[in-house]
Amino acid sequence: MTAGSSGFILDGGLATELEADGFDLNHPLWSGKVLLEEPAAVKAVHRRFLEAGADCVISASYQVSFAGFEKLGLPEADAARALTASVKLARAARDRFWARPANRRGRRRPLVAASVGPYGAFLADGSEYRGDYGVDESDLAAFHRRRLAVLVAAGPDLLAVETIPSAPEARVLRRLLDEAAGAPPAWMSFTCRDGAHISDGAPIREVASELADARPVRWVGVNCVPPRLVAAAVPRFRAASGKPAVAYPNGDGSYDPVTKTWTPPGHAPDLGALAPEWRRRGAAVIGGCCRTRPDDTRAIRRRLDPVRGGAT
Repeated sequence: MTAGSSGFILDGGLATELEADGFDLNHPLWSGKVLLEEPAAVKAVHRRFLEAGADCVISASYQVSFAGFEKLGLPEADAARALTASVKLARAARDRFWARPANRRGRRRPLVAASVGPYGAFLADGSEYRGDYGVDESDLAAFHRRRLAVLVAAGPDLLAVETIPSAPEARVLRRLLDEAAGAPPAWMSFTCRDGAHISDGAPIREVASELADARPVRWVGVNCVPPRLVAAAVPRFRAASGKPAVAYPNGDGSYDPVTKTWTPPGHAPDLGALAPEWRRRGAAVIGGCCRTRPDDTRAIRRRLDPVRGGAT
């Protein structure tokens, strides 16, 4: 599988798996704390999703930033090391998985995407679902520029510019991707308030149209939104951007930014059953986000790849 491939299946909620393994993520660095203290646990989660059928695993860099480390009194060099390590761990998990001949049957070599989380992840107050940052575009550029450079230098196959809630942040990130030397292909995915608007209220059609000529951005869509919004949002992103869509919703429920926990819904969505409709509506890259697990990855694989029949 190459980075130029248009369609593949993503992993699921890395943090959700770490919590299931007993880690407490009620911390400003969220899963980044485990990345620093127990990197083998992060690597094990990547491996789990690969075994479940994921064609791409996303690094544990979502909530790692220079500003976040500085706020906690940690050295800048530690932030750079953590960002680099997140990609290296994912690559090591992928390479070890791919080294087994049995894992290659009917399969393309999985990809590694470096997570580029939003400014709201640094704030750790849930604003990645609102977009009400109270900072200007120059502040956003300063926040993202150096981190993006370190992640690109770490050598991922892709960049996952994800959970973006605001039009200004999307514009900044698009500009930085255009400027980033050697950047791999990227997707940009948004949180949304409904099927027609991203979280800050900007219309999906306007935001997506601004990415139509963004050369590094190959896919545009949604992540960490309730599954019920995907079918409405994806065609809007697809039509306005002219690019295949990406869709990896959460497992539904409500998020508490204080405790960093999710309250489950009354009825858990069946992502495997929903995925074919998302594909028909224009999503080429499909997976899960928070509160989705390897069984969800298997279900998506079985529905979208019936010939292979899912991973074991």
